[in-house]
Order: sequence, then structure tokens, then C-alpha cells
Amino acid sequence: MAWIAGIGALLGLLLTWLSLHLRGKERLLDDLPTSKVSGVLIGLSELKGTAECARPLRGPLSEQEVVHYSFTVEEHWSRTVHETYTDKNGRSRSRTRRESGWTTLAHGSDSTPFFVRDDTGCILVRPEGAKIDPVGLFLQECGREDPLYYAKGPMQSVAHSDHRRRFREEGLPLGTELYVVGQARERKDVVAPEIAASDQAEIFLISSKNETQVRRGYGLGSWLSLAGAVAAAATAGWLVGARWLGYETGMPYPVRGALAGGGGVLLLWAVCWVWMVFNSIIGLRNRVRQGWAQIEVELKRRHDLIPRLNSVLSAQQGHERSLQESLAALRAQASATAPGVAGPDFEGLAPTLRAVVEAYPELGAVAGFRELHDELVRTEQRIALAREYYNTIATHFATRLERIPEGWVAGLGGMKPEPLLTASGFERAEVRVDFQS
Repeated sequence: MAWIAGIGALLGLLLTWLSLHLRGKERLLDDLPTSKVSGVLIGLSELKGTAECARPLRGPLSEQEVVHYSFTVEEHWSRTVHETYTDKNGRSRSRTRRESGWTTLAHGSDSTPFFVRDDTGCILVRPEGAKIDPVGLFLQECGREDPLYYAKGPMQSVAHSDHRRRFREEGLPLGTELYVVGQARERKDVVAPEIAASDQAEIFLISSKNETQVRRGYGLGSWLSLAGAVAAAATAGWLVGARWLGYETGMPYPVRGALAGGGGVLLLWAVCWVWMVFNSIIGLRNRVRQGWAQIEVELKRRHDLIPRLNSVLSAQQGHERSLQESLAALRAQASATAPGVAGPDFEGLAPTLRAVVEAYPELGAVAGFRELHDELVRTEQRIALAREYYNTIATHFATRLERIPEGWVAGLGGMKPEPLLTASGFERAEVRVDFQS
């Protein structure tokens, strides 16, 4: 009885830890605002978009184009078992029973880097090390008369086979709406972020479910784990109490032990919950500050980049103005007819024209203006996304501080809401784009 009680107590502690772990995952997802692809910050990010890939994989069973797949091929077996056993009276007896089950014959999985695309662009995702929630792509059960039986499965069979096989495949097809949470970092090949596995990330998830479904799954798992922890601890307390006999104030010791065990787990869970909530609010406050810093980074980028582009394009405009003046002079010279000459002296203009062509090999003012316009639009979009991210995370932070009982926990650290951005409170010097004619 003692060792059973010990196992129950240990199981209660493990389930308590699991409940808090799942609750922490749920809170983390709730604290992360969804970022647009073009506004992803370096660090833990949450994205939503479709799966895109130039060189996708092909599912071995479904033959669909996918960015991830996993498959299994199982064969059913059954057999009759004759065994001898001793009954409660000590007499030897025999019995026959039927056993059956499924044995895996083949299995495998594969993933390839892919892009998540939304209405602002796309970002590279490297799925190695991620927890993937796929969709079902193929499920079929058949016998030997079906061509699929040997076409997608091995030739050999398991012992006691019933010659029935089950083919199952799951994956992420192209175009699937994905919910991605992971660490964003700088790519090594181009100046752009990517989502990849990291030891610093608390979670790396690629799911075909939406955010609400994922969070609901974590929350349900947390409550079920807590219920199991209370039941295991109460059972352990009952067994410990059952070792003593007697009553005090009308309550038997087993009941006291059960109440003590279950109550102890609930008390431990509550203390750990307060600690978890406080830390999560601290993390949320740091994300608010990170959002503000990102706005400053984008403003600094605009301040440094746009004037330089303006200067380069102005120089190019002057370059082409000089060319136009040279061409006009040549045209005027070609139009003048020398005395005794029937027409323009093109041969005399050839050396000068060749010098102009060599000095001005390319004309690109129109393309340059277009590139400057596009860069201005992209820059303002990046700033707008950074502002939107900040306001979203700051609003969520303020909401956390006003909720009960989370607001009481936040009061332990004296945390206060961060101000939202408004037009009057967010004035910056405008970057002028002015070309001299």
C-alpha cells in the first residue's frame, strides 16, 4: 500500500507540472499578437498564411504536392492462444482466447523549407524541429485483391496475417492555411527574416488548425491534467489514511488523507499559477517595449535610407540632363549645313557621338523614380505595421492588467499600462523628397 501511495503522489506531481506547462503554452499564444509577414520582428513571432513552395514534395500515398508528409502502412493479424492458469482455489485450468492487432510494415516522413504567404508578402519557414499538426490526406483499408495492397506496401507479410492492410498519410498540402509560431531570425543568404527552430524559443508550432483551436486544445489538456493530478493525490492520501484506524470529529482518516492530498495539489497549482502569471506579464511588458523599439528602428531606417536614395536619383537626373543637352547640341550641329555640302556632316559628328555614348551607357531616371516610389511605399508600410503591432500588444498588456485576478498579480510588481500611439503623440520630422529641376 505504501508504494502504491508513493506512485500516486509522484503521478500527481507530474500531472500538476503538465497542467501548468500546458497552461503556460496557452497564455503564451494568447499574449502573442499575429504579425503580418512584412512586419515580423526578430524574436518569437506568430503568423497566419498559406503554404507555398517552388519545389514541393509529393506524398507517397496521396500523390499530392505537399511541404510535409508522414505515412504508415499497417497489416492486421489475429491468432488463437491456448494458455494454462491457476484459479483462486489453486487448481490448474486451461483456456483459449483470441488476440488481434495491427503491425506497422512501413513508415516515413519528410519536410522541406517553404514560404508562408499573406497579403503583405512571404517569409521562409524551416520546419525541422517543429511540432506539426497536419491534415489527413489518405486513409484506406484493403485486402490482397486490391492493387494498392502491394503497389504501396511491401511484399512480405507479418505472422498470422489476415491479409488486410491500412494505408494512412497526413501532411500539409500547398495552399493550406497555416498557423505558425516560432523564432524569427535573420537569413544567411538574403537580408530577410526566417522562422526556424531555436533553443531560445518556448514553442515552435506549425499547425493546420486555427489559433482558437490550438489554444482550446492546450486549455483542455491543462484542465484534464489538473483533474488527474487531484485524483492521483487524493487516492494516495486515501491509501495513506487507510493505514490508521479510528475517527476524530466523525471523519475517518482515509477521507482526511484524500482531502489533504487533493487540497495539497490544488494549493501547489495555485502558487505555481501566480508565479507563472507574473512571469508571463513581465514577458508581455517586454514585448511592448520591443514593439516600441521596432518603431524607432523603422523610423531610423527611413531617415537614413530615403535621403540617400533621393541624393543618388538627383545625381542620376543631373547626369541625364547633361546627356540631353549634349544630344541637343549634336542635333543642332547636324542640322547646320556646311558651305558646299549637300547635307549634314554625319561623319564629322561620329567621334563626338561615340564619346557621348561611352560616357552615358545607360539611362535609368524613369526606373529610378519608380524604385524610389516603391521604396517609399514599402518604408511607410513597415512603419505602419510596426505601429499596429505596438498598439495591439500594448492594448493586450493593458487588458491583462485590468483583469481579475491577473491584475492583482501584476500589482505585486507595480506594473502600469503603456500609452497607445496617437497621431498627435507620434509626430516625427517628415523626410522631404524634392528634386531640383
